[in-house]
Amino acid sequence: MGLGWRGTGGAIQKRTEESWYHLVALLLLCGFWEAHTQTDDGKSVYFWETGPWGRCMGSDCGLGGSQSRAVWCAHVDGWTTLHTNCDQAQRPSNQRNCFRVCDWHKDLYDWKLGAWNECVPVSARTFGAPRQFTCSGGEEGIQIREVGCILKSDESPAEDAICEYFEPKPRLEQACLIPCPQDCVVSEYSPWTSCSKTCGTGLRNRVRSVLVPPLFGGAACPNLTEFQSCKPGPCTGPEGMYSLRVGPWNSCALPQTRTARQVKRRKGKGQGLRERAGVKDPETRELIQKKRTRNRLNRQESPFWDIQVGYQNREVTCIHRNGSTVGRNMCLTRDLPLTIQSCVLPTDCKLTDWTIWSPCTKTCMNPESPRGNRTRTRQVLQFPVGEGAECPLLEEFESCEPQGESIPPCATYTWRTTEWSDCRVDTLLSQQDRRRSNLTGLCGGGLQTREVYCVQANAELLKYLNDLREKDKAGQTQKQQKPSVPPLLSITFQITASRPVENKLCEGPIPNRSQLCQIPCPIDCEVSPWGAWGPCTFENCDDQAGKKGFKLRKRQITNEPTGGPGNCPHLVEAVPCDEPTCYDWQLISLSPCIPDDGKQCGSGTQIVQVQCVNSNGEKVERNLCTSNPTPEPVPCEVPCSRDCVLSDWTSWSTCSQTCSSKTIEGKQMRTRSILAYNAGEGGSLCPNSSALQEVRNCNEHPCTVYHWQTGPWGPCTEDPSTSSFNTSVGVPPNSDGEVPCSMGMQTRKVICVRVNVGQVPPKKCPDGPRPSTMRPCQLPCKKDCIMTPFSDWATCPITCDAAGIAVKKKQSRKRLIIQMPSNGGQECPEVLEEERDCEVPKICPGFRWKTHKWRKCQLVTWFLRQDTPGAQETCGPGIQTRAVSCRQLDGTQADISECLKFAKAMPAITQRCQLPCQDDCQLTNWSKFSSCTADCVGVRTRKRSLIGRSKKKDKCKNTQMYPLSETQYCPCDKYNAQPVGNWSDCILPEGGRVESILGMKVQGDIKECGQGYRYQAMVCYDQDNRLVETSRCNSHGYIEEACIIPCPSDCKLSEWSNWSRCSKSCGSGVKVRSKWLREKPYNGGRPCPKLDHINQAQVYEVVPCQSDCKQYVWVAEPWSVWKVSNVDLKENCGEGVQTRRVRCMLNTIDGPSEPVEDYLCDPEEMPLGARESRLPCPEDCVLSDWGPWSRCTLPCTRSNYRVRTAYTIRPPSVGRECPDTTEKEPCSLNLNCFNYFYNITDWSTCQLSPNAVCGGGIKTRMLDCVRSDGKSVDIKFCEEMNLEKKWQMNISCVVECPVNCQLLEWSAWSECSQTCGLEGKMWRQRSVVQASQGDGRPCPSQMEQWKPCPVRPCYRWQYSPWSECRVENVVCGHGMRFRNLSCFVSDGSSDGEGSLVDEELCSSLEVAVDGDKQIRLKESCVLPCPGECYLMEWSDWSSCVNICAKEAGVDFASVQVRSRAVLAQEPENLLLCPDQEWESQPCTGGECFEYKWFSSIGPNSTRPLIWCQRSDGLNVTGGCPPMNPPEDNSSCDPPCLMPKSFCSEAGICMCEEGFTEVLSSTGQLDQCAPIPILEIPTAGDKKGDVKTSRAINPTLPTTIQPGRNGRTWYLQPYGPDGKLKMWVYGVAAGAFVLLIFIVSMIYLACKKPKRPQRQRQQNNRLKPLTLAYDGDTDM
Repeated sequence: MGLGWRGTGGAIQKRTEESWYHLVALLLLCGFWEAHTQTDDGKSVYFWETGPWGRCMGSDCGLGGSQSRAVWCAHVDGWTTLHTNCDQAQRPSNQRNCFRVCDWHKDLYDWKLGAWNECVPVSARTFGAPRQFTCSGGEEGIQIREVGCILKSDESPAEDAICEYFEPKPRLEQACLIPCPQDCVVSEYSPWTSCSKTCGTGLRNRVRSVLVPPLFGGAACPNLTEFQSCKPGPCTGPEGMYSLRVGPWNSCALPQTRTARQVKRRKGKGQGLRERAGVKDPETRELIQKKRTRNRLNRQESPFWDIQVGYQNREVTCIHRNGSTVGRNMCLTRDLPLTIQSCVLPTDCKLTDWTIWSPCTKTCMNPESPRGNRTRTRQVLQFPVGEGAECPLLEEFESCEPQGESIPPCATYTWRTTEWSDCRVDTLLSQQDRRRSNLTGLCGGGLQTREVYCVQANAELLKYLNDLREKDKAGQTQKQQKPSVPPLLSITFQITASRPVENKLCEGPIPNRSQLCQIPCPIDCEVSPWGAWGPCTFENCDDQAGKKGFKLRKRQITNEPTGGPGNCPHLVEAVPCDEPTCYDWQLISLSPCIPDDGKQCGSGTQIVQVQCVNSNGEKVERNLCTSNPTPEPVPCEVPCSRDCVLSDWTSWSTCSQTCSSKTIEGKQMRTRSILAYNAGEGGSLCPNSSALQEVRNCNEHPCTVYHWQTGPWGPCTEDPSTSSFNTSVGVPPNSDGEVPCSMGMQTRKVICVRVNVGQVPPKKCPDGPRPSTMRPCQLPCKKDCIMTPFSDWATCPITCDAAGIAVKKKQSRKRLIIQMPSNGGQECPEVLEEERDCEVPKICPGFRWKTHKWRKCQLVTWFLRQDTPGAQETCGPGIQTRAVSCRQLDGTQADISECLKFAKAMPAITQRCQLPCQDDCQLTNWSKFSSCTADCVGVRTRKRSLIGRSKKKDKCKNTQMYPLSETQYCPCDKYNAQPVGNWSDCILPEGGRVESILGMKVQGDIKECGQGYRYQAMVCYDQDNRLVETSRCNSHGYIEEACIIPCPSDCKLSEWSNWSRCSKSCGSGVKVRSKWLREKPYNGGRPCPKLDHINQAQVYEVVPCQSDCKQYVWVAEPWSVWKVSNVDLKENCGEGVQTRRVRCMLNTIDGPSEPVEDYLCDPEEMPLGARESRLPCPEDCVLSDWGPWSRCTLPCTRSNYRVRTAYTIRPPSVGRECPDTTEKEPCSLNLNCFNYFYNITDWSTCQLSPNAVCGGGIKTRMLDCVRSDGKSVDIKFCEEMNLEKKWQMNISCVVECPVNCQLLEWSAWSECSQTCGLEGKMWRQRSVVQASQGDGRPCPSQMEQWKPCPVRPCYRWQYSPWSECRVENVVCGHGMRFRNLSCFVSDGSSDGEGSLVDEELCSSLEVAVDGDKQIRLKESCVLPCPGECYLMEWSDWSSCVNICAKEAGVDFASVQVRSRAVLAQEPENLLLCPDQEWESQPCTGGECFEYKWFSSIGPNSTRPLIWCQRSDGLNVTGGCPPMNPPEDNSSCDPPCLMPKSFCSEAGICMCEEGFTEVLSSTGQLDQCAPIPILEIPTAGDKKGDVKTSRAINPTLPTTIQPGRNGRTWYLQPYGPDGKLKMWVYGVAAGAFVLLIFIVSMIYLACKKPKRPQRQRQQNNRLKPLTLAYDGDTDM
């Protein structure tokens, strides 16, 4: 259809500047529109259009709503016009009633979803007819379903708008995949059979089987049989043409009774002759015999069986080889087969009706617990007999929940725990820790354990509810009263231990069975050094009469110990002394020397300044010292100008001894030196050198030191003076967590001890510092032992021996200790487990079938067999029956339903029998075999003999037919044992451990290494290589071999080295100690701690330390005598030098004690060892040495000064002056003036107690005083400045405990993974209770162990192969085939065929083959007659095949198939052959195969051989894609095997329609590529459907390639590599540009020019005309 311009009658205005637009418009427009109100056929071109219905509006819910829509008149071309142009009579309504939906309608209406319909191909829906295409993987299809809105109450349909108000309408169609038709796939032919005849014309057959059945409309299976005539040769004699054929047995029927037959006989023959008296026919004799034995037989009858013996017959016909029936006389046979036989009339199983449902096994209410079950049963009224229908299930189960009121809640179970054991540190010690040998005093982090057990959580509640119901029942029987019990909400349970139950009843996480704990480490007492000995004083200054005196020295507690100061060593030592005094005068100072008589020099005195002090050196009132004389003034000397000048005495040195004895005396010394010599004759002379030194005795007290020594505090005992009871009610716990109950007393021993001697009488020690011997204490409460009640008795396993006698077993019960006794509480009983004998049942539970004797063999009724040979004899085949009853194992009668449920399969109650005829040979049963004299070399025999007349018959004497003895070799019991399988894991001996089902313990130190054993299974074979019990080989089933589980070795470090010396002699430094790596861990031992990063072999511990700045001091000896260098012999004065010795000494409280290395003292403070100065001459002024410099005041500025002074010792003579006695210098920062500040050190590592392994410790840091020049100085400098101390010096810390991995004990060995065979394994597991922490030993990798099970033979019932079809005495027809049920033994492997063994070995097994209890040992069969065409036996099931689409990744089904092919013997009978058969069944695990064509050319053939092959390499027929046509491929060389290819008449491979050829470099067809598809979306389809245009026959003939007529393009769009050529892209781009240009031109030509507002017409409401596009591609 062309495009047209449809206007409203307005003309196109011409403009000169737009003239070229008109030219374009004329080229594009095909015609003009003419306005007509009628079409050519007379129909109106106007019609009514309607819009969609609007929303339903209204005030009421339901049907009272209304909705409206727009209605307008339109032209057939789509534009809108006036309403008057349309027929008003046909105008649609614009309003209607509707159903107004409200929110509450959501519960009334819902969508109803129909089932998906069959998948329909998209092509069939799109184009109306299926188009021919090649299926690849599957065809896309669409499924539809019905979806409608319904009213839920009656499912009546409703408007979709109601449901759409709440939920969008579900989809009505969905994509699906239609599998490709699967053609039938058959195998290759078998080899040809031999010719069906040995002479004449016969047939050879070859057959094949179905591998994949036809599915999804695939091609049917081809013929499975191929026939070929054969002629072995001409027949020399007459050919056998006739065969006797036996028909099938008819159904079993009851013969007519004698009375009925007599009535028939009378009617047919009239009155017959009366029989002579005393003569009976065989039938009468049978009836009499039956009456005689009826009562005896009926005593064994069971009401569950209705056994009726009937008869069945069959036809015997003679047939020709062509299949036609002829007279029997044509078949020559000596003995005709049996045509009538006894049978059991089939009776179906009859059952009672179902009983009512039993109560639900779940009798309590708990929605979370599993549902219960209820059952109903039915009884057997009549068991099936013969071929009757078997009985269906007699018991039916269904899940249930208890129904009704007052259903108690279900018992709930929860975990409970015992109390934690004592905290133990030894479990955290490593192997190398020497503290393992001495576990006393360990503290810090430890481990404690507890047991976990399961209890019933709501036992008390259930007991209360049960009691409540019992009281309700009692109250209702007596009076209608409510029981006087407290309401449920006021139940108060007595707190008692719950009874333990089996752990498997508890669910949820198991509580921790171990946890870290803390044993507080005792704080040791730390004391200061001893102070100096005090003065000799009375013990008690208030009572001084006649008392001896003591000198005391004391020390203080610097660190308070755990448990108070009573655990510290003695703090006071005493020495007896004479002349004690409590108060004495203490020298404060001496005044300057004042000469006597007011002279300037000479002798004088110094006034003494004293104060009164007590024995502790404390100042007291002066009147307390009045008993002692006041010290006198001290004489002194002021030298005159010409006198010798001496210095002041030095202080007394430290006493050389701490005490005195007969051989030891303490001495002190002081010295002075000469400052100036005298002036010869006029002045006092200088003393000699001995007078410059003084020595005095010191520490004259004897070396007998006494002190009080205390013993440890005894246990806290009850104080008899208090009457409080030992109870713990309302008393808060003490610091140890124990609840104190009352006050008690503790005592200790206090003795007087003489140092280095031992105990002395108490009077030797002063009474004042005597420690107390008693103190009050708090008694902890007594804790009694708390135990759980005994658990319930374990269930008694009932086991029976072979004789059915119950074996005695024992049952036990246990209880657990929840709380251990302490503090004198009641002890726990010793018996934690009780055991008793189980009650043995009188009758061992079990049931068995009891079979009764077989009854007499019943033949076919005489009147039915009277025409058969030997009918006058009572002989031939028959049926015999027997009764079966149910018994308990002890033989007592039981209900037959018990045997149906618990016993093995019911024995047969009928069997065929044979009554011997007179001509038959009758023999006795075989005797037992004789005993063997020797195994393997001897023989054993058994015998039987002929009976009666058989002894005289010649045919019975034929020992080949009827052997009378059998001989066989004696059983050769030779057994061979050999190992099998792998060695097990190395398993440690268990040590007789008994598993507990009640409590779960954690073994802290379970033996996990050492010598164990590994096992290998032993297998025992007999001489025939059959598996037998291992006991036959005198083996217990294993080979044991010792093995070693290597013990884990922890990381081993050396002991800590000694602490190094503090890095600083003054202030804060660090001290270090280290450990060295001695041995790395192996076999899962504890890992090493983090080593240092330098050599990975050392562990350091660094802690801050504080050195006393006065610990080491410089000690200078007195200056030597002046050595004057420029000596004036007369005056001995002038320039000179003095020297002295300066040493570094250790400072103690008594003063410097011993010299040490000089580097320990501060070199800056070292006194001068020599000095140069001028020795004053006579009459010169002599000054004392300079005093110390005064301290500079802060801040340090040079405007401040420090000074030092000296004083005049000898004034100068007249005319001479003394130098300045004061010297000053400016204060300079860091030279003589310093600032001071605190410095804080880093935190130390976490310091533990020496006896702790881990846990809580302390981190410390030091405060140091640092001078402004960076030097550490004594802390007093900072303290004097009152600097703020804002730091915390100690914080607590935790060292992670090295917790070893803790495991539960090994579980019990599991059941064997196989009940028999060689590959059975037993497993046991253990689980982690506590994962390793810190540097603890990690968990071992082996969490489960296995060992082989003892090898047991696998016995099973197995069918033998079916015998050939047997038809008695004839050639063909309906017969029977048989098989045996035998006992086989195997080793349990999948490929083990097994060996035949005695049936006794399978006697304990249920009679079933591969789980099928229906044992079929015979079945009917058909033996084809000569010349007959017949079906073969079923082939084996094919392998499982998965029907799939690999391209789509979809699996449709897995299937396997078997088939029956036809075998023909006569060419004439081919038309009478039956149809071949196949049957399929679903399967699992099939493989997805692909099928491809293959070809090859034989060495002697020019035509290629083509075949189809499956991807597993199997050659098949069917499955490969069709070749077009396959027979034409023979003319193409190589054949056309490419998809979509075919062989042309010229012998060239071409491509099908829609595909183009892609050639290789040699000009051969490489592939068939699809021709590109042009997809054009249509404007009218909102779903975006596409119309497909494919090029068809796009080429013209060419002469480039001979034979390719009409199929090759002049312009090939594809290159040799199969890709599009560049010119294709260029053409596509040009076409796109052209299309854009055309669209632009159309738009400009059709654009409507704007009109002025005044020219608007009246019909401006009409819609503008639009360019109509019908979606066609041919515009």
